[in-house]
Amino acid sequence: MTSRIDRRMAKLKNEGRPALVTYFMGGDPDYETSLSVMKRLPQAGADVIELGMPFSDPMADGPAIQAAGLRALRGGQTLAKTLEMARAFRAQDDETPIVMMGYYNPIYIYGVDRFLSDAKQAGIDGLIIVDLPPEMDAELCVPALEAGLNFIRLATPTTDDRRLPRVLENTSGFVYYVSMTGITGSALPDTSKVAAAVERIKTHTDLPVCVGFGVKTAEQARAIGQSADGVVVGTAIVNAVASVLGPKGEQTADPAEAVATLVSGLAQGVRAARLAPAE
Repeated sequence: MTSRIDRRMAKLKNEGRPALVTYFMGGDPDYETSLSVMKRLPQAGADVIELGMPFSDPMADGPAIQAAGLRALRGGQTLAKTLEMARAFRAQDDETPIVMMGYYNPIYIYGVDRFLSDAKQAGIDGLIIVDLPPEMDAELCVPALEAGLNFIRLATPTTDDRRLPRVLENTSGFVYYVSMTGITGSALPDTSKVAAAVERIKTHTDLPVCVGFGVKTAEQARAIGQSADGVVVGTAIVNAVASVLGPKGEQTADPAEAVATLVSGLAQGVRAARLAPAE
């Protein structure tokens, strides 16, 4: 059975353009505001939504996403509320794929079987769990696949040709290529190296390859979209929310509008990726 992710990626391939994959932190700065951000993403041009699960001790996230996670936790966000956010989104949008992204600890505490059942019921399509290597596939990956959820694995610049087949073994939906070493939002990707990396990964898999970690502008999205099947943007979206929050967390403007403006520009960049060479 094909998933929403499979169908969306196939549709975009037929259209001849890469996907725009947008990450935001569930519950940042509060549940209702975050839900309004989520609802605006497809309207602004997002093709796939990554729904961040706030966690107190993230390892791969830079300062911006760490701060977003702490704002969400202070606002009362829980894993149950993040699932409820997806459920509420599904009431008006049954087509846009939703991938939950985060760390294993909250899922472990929630209970794997219960989580997978609730995630499927809430309309979740896939998982990116950054701290579970392939050697721990029996923990969550295999049960997720059996439950009908895609399990999306990260490949990095240090994932060599010996390691890559193991990483890809139970991967489905798409491959997430981390375009640089380090934490989220810490550097800008080298687009020439990205193209070579995408080509190398594609010699090992037929899955779409989406590239993220460091994409901030429409120009970068356009350049990366020339070789990648999808462009992932996260830190820039989280920063758009933070940019309209005052020192005490008060909203100085509408976060959903700030995100929509950014994502609209990124979407234009992605849609232009195959029309002309990057400058």
